Amino acid sequence: MDFQLKTLSIAQAATEKCDVLIVLVASGSSTSKDALSTLIADARKSADLPDKAGKLLAVYRPAGVSAPRVVLASVGDGSPSSVRSTVIAAVNAAKGSNPKRVTIVFAQAADAAGVGGAVIAAADASYVYTTTKSKAEARTIRHLSIGVADAGPLRQAFDEATATVAGIELAKEWGNRPGNHCTPTLLADAAKELAGLPNIKCEVLGPKEVAKLGMGAFSAVAQGSAEPLRFIVLRYHGAPKDQAPVVLVGKGITFDTGGVSLKPAAEMDEMKFDMCGAASVLGVFRALGDIQPAINVIGLVPSCENMNDGHAVKPGDVVTSMSGQTIEVLNTDAEGRLILCDALTYAKRFAPTAVIDIATLTGACVVALGGVRSGLFSGDDALAGALAAAGEESQDRCWRLPLDDDYAEGLKSNFADVANIAGRAGGAITAAKFLQRFTSDFPWAHLDIAGTAWKSGASKGSTGRPVGLLLNYLLGQSRKSDAKSPARKARKTRSAA
Repeated sequence: MDFQLKTLSIAQAATEKCDVLIVLVASGSSTSKDALSTLIADARKSADLPDKAGKLLAVYRPAGVSAPRVVLASVGDGSPSSVRSTVIAAVNAAKGSNPKRVTIVFAQAADAAGVGGAVIAAADASYVYTTTKSKAEARTIRHLSIGVADAGPLRQAFDEATATVAGIELAKEWGNRPGNHCTPTLLADAAKELAGLPNIKCEVLGPKEVAKLGMGAFSAVAQGSAEPLRFIVLRYHGAPKDQAPVVLVGKGITFDTGGVSLKPAAEMDEMKFDMCGAASVLGVFRALGDIQPAINVIGLVPSCENMNDGHAVKPGDVVTSMSGQTIEVLNTDAEGRLILCDALTYAKRFAPTAVIDIATLTGACVVALGGVRSGLFSGDDALAGALAAAGEESQDRCWRLPLDDDYAEGLKSNFADVANIAGRAGGAITAAKFLQRFTSDFPWAHLDIAGTAWKSGASKGSTGRPVGLLLNYLLGQSRKSDAKSPARKARKTRSAA
């Protein structure tokens, strides 16, 4: 979809050439007498357009308006969350007429958060997956314009939002692909394509290289599959090479049968989504390639299938991780933490400022938080606070859960340094406690996205989360770093002079 930001007053919007004009109306009165303002005033006076966010009024060929279809959409107090929910509702309503050109105009002053939220919401509402359909009907909306009173100050927010959309949609694409269309090799090929973007490089390691590194936990998960594992290393360099990077680690199980600890048949097809952590890392790098922030970022993706054949790892087997710690595999369906622990150990070589792993890790997190917020775990208050704030700002929210040492008691093993599962109680936390054992050398956070990475039922599909959260965090770190840099300070001094 092609995006455009325009300086467009509510009066000018009446002459805008488009198939559907969506007018976002916040609470408050207007004294303007143009065609659209009059239409809004009349709709409010007749109570056809309540102030409550998400309320819509569709009008066909209103007088004085060029667009054949107009949707008046209340955004309530105009908060970013209200704008987002309203735009989703309005675009869904507009899709019925199969429009190609849609314009969304703010009837009142717009801010950066509102514009960014509108762009991302419109893309989300119009997204269509087509890759494995023989007669796919792609999204009909080809061109989306955002109209604001003054486009200049909002350009950066708009550009970052369109880049975020590209990242989210790449994550959705790979998350939605069936397991036979998203093998570890194909996922690695997608990562290699990102190396065509500025300042991005990609390296892919295979089974021999992974074995040489001593990644025994990762290799153990992969050994039951005919598909060879891949360890993907992405590098984005937007800052001087001596600036320590942020490392993102994405769980890349392209299909999870549960192994010997076989999953129930019902809804097992959704285990193609078990690589959504990896997809989110690819999505972030797709957006970084467009935005080009002043930060260094490493992406690590351990990718394999968790299958069940004569070579598969068995309950009770003991494997040796890259860190040297031995692990008793009590449940082969707790495989995500096995591949992540080796990737976390690998991350140490980059001397990172922070390491964030992203994984569809536990059903327990779905029970705890549902599909609204991702689970956030960290022993570093500053990192946890920054991620939580990024989630709120991006409307890709998370919630911090505890990491008390008492939760690790159930991971004790008589036959290895640690077991890969504890009991049912606090399952999301005990999984995080397992990962924490491999993170003593750097600030670390874990995002459990098992409840937020995809939707089930009639709307089944990848959500692209938490690309928005991660990008917001990284851009925030970039701005902090840029503000402290000598070059930035020198520019400020010269400007003041």
